[in-house]
This record gives sequence, C-alpha cells and structure tokens, in this order.
Amino acid sequence: MEEGHFENLPGKGKPLNLSTNPHADPAEDTLYRILSQNGCAPEWVELNKEIRGMIANWRSALRKACENRSEDDGSAWYDDSRVLQERIRQINDKVFRYNLIVPFGRQMSGLNWDRELGKLNLK
Repeated sequence: MEEGHFENLPGKGKPLNLSTNPHADPAEDTLYRILSQNGCAPEWVELNKEIRGMIANWRSALRKACENRSEDDGSAWYDDSRVLQERIRQINDKVFRYNLIVPFGRQMSGLNWDRELGKLNLK
C-alpha cells in the first residue's frame, strides 16, 4: 500500500457489487436472491424472527409474574411459573427445529428456567 500498488485498481471509488456472495454455494445464492426479489425469506430467517419475538414476550411475562409475586400467596406464582415453564418448552422446541435447518454457525441456545430467574436475581 505504501508503494502505491493499490491506487490503480479497477473500480476504485465505486460501490462494491454485493448482489452475489462469492463464498456461498451458487445454487443456494441463486435461491436466496430469488426469494429476496419476491419479498420472501428462507424458513430459518422467518423462524428466527418468530423465536426472538416469543422470547421477548416470555421474558416480559416472567418480569410481570415476578413483580406480582407475593410472599403470602404462593399459589399465583406457582400457577404463573408452570405456564411460563410450559412456554419455555414450546420455545425450546422451536429453537431445536431452527437449529436443524439454519446454516452452520448460526445456531442459537434455548432458554433455561434457572438461568432466566438468575438474571432477575430470583430462584
């Protein structure tokens, strides 16, 4: 660079052409381009959005249940925690399915009840 070898490269100062991915399988790249041009996304992208929304809603419900938790009436917390644990199972089932279809390296971790309570300093 110091010697100026990169000064006269073709395309200097012009935007890069990012319409294709040189590292992707050509068939897969073509498929993703067709989907994108038609306003669609691969199933794993849509599933990722759905899972992230479910996790955000679940964490909000957990915070609300913790705020409503009272020391003298454990039955409401017991009922809420059972519902929340069932929803964790449903989310983790979707995460498992997602991890089976997503390209390598984009997997995500499921939720863990104790870890989530720990984030709220509860147990």
